[in-house]
Amino acid sequence: MRSAEGAEEHFVTLFDSHFLAAGLCLYRSLKAHAGAFRLWIVCMDAKVEAQLRELALPEVRLLSLSEVETPELRQVRPGRTVAEYCWTLTPFAPTFVMAREPGVRRVTYLDADLFFFADPRRLLDELDASGAQVLITPHAYSPEYDQTAYAGIYCVQFVVFRNTAPAREVLHWWQERCIEWCYQRSEDGKFGDQKYLDDWPQRFAGTVHVLERSELALGPWNAGRFLSEGSPAPVFFHFHGLRVVSRTRLLLYMTYRLDAAALRLYDRYLEAFVGELRAASARWGEIPGLQRRPGLRERLLRLWNRAKGTIRYAPYRMG
Repeated sequence: MRSAEGAEEHFVTLFDSHFLAAGLCLYRSLKAHAGAFRLWIVCMDAKVEAQLRELALPEVRLLSLSEVETPELRQVRPGRTVAEYCWTLTPFAPTFVMAREPGVRRVTYLDADLFFFADPRRLLDELDASGAQVLITPHAYSPEYDQTAYAGIYCVQFVVFRNTAPAREVLHWWQERCIEWCYQRSEDGKFGDQKYLDDWPQRFAGTVHVLERSELALGPWNAGRFLSEGSPAPVFFHFHGLRVVSRTRLLLYMTYRLDAAALRLYDRYLEAFVGELRAASARWGEIPGLQRRPGLRERLLRLWNRAKGTIRYAPYRMG
């Protein structure tokens, strides 16, 4: 069943000022490929909210963290890192949108470091055809990068919820689990917000559909399995781990080995990403995400040794 022509799709993401460039790349890619859409952004700090309000992007709606936080979220926040709190908020993000727009048909959660190369309705149409209420995407790891035991079967990157009672039941269950425990470590079969999804196809049988066309939802952990010379671009690529290291270097990824087919996607993304960095530098006199933390060099050296040299840098001058 094809999605209704002209129907506005609602997407939601969350990020702070460090991920502004990535978030803007996500927005631009939706604008290029998604048709009629609205992107809701949960602003994780006041700085990014002010920056986005200044930009006034037409399809974007902002959600202030102070306005959407529940008492239970505020209670757990002090005991969690920034990343852990973002993960804790993830299952609440679609609910924030449904509360603002009660008539919305469905809401798709997106990680801020996704970039679309084709219309996301290609994935949403599979959900429509399945008759299910929720769509999740498998990691579909390349065998050499299989982290199922640690990070889970499914990736919290593109998760669709219809505005129906069964889908809201899944959201509520996930929200309760993340309030109870959501940390950046593996413990008792849990990892962040993500391994909670492992049993959803059984726990919520008939409600949750697993994306069958894994070749359309790629990241560095499965690009080698699905991408080859001449193969079409995926619907999206998850540029996980890409960071601004300095004014002249970007860390593209670590622990993976990617071939030319995948690196061409990085080239396309970097053109957009570096453009956003330069625009931010010109507008606000700063580079979003520029790493200035003490001990960064030592930490990167440790990562390099652990990754056995499979860390990829790109030389780009910003500012």
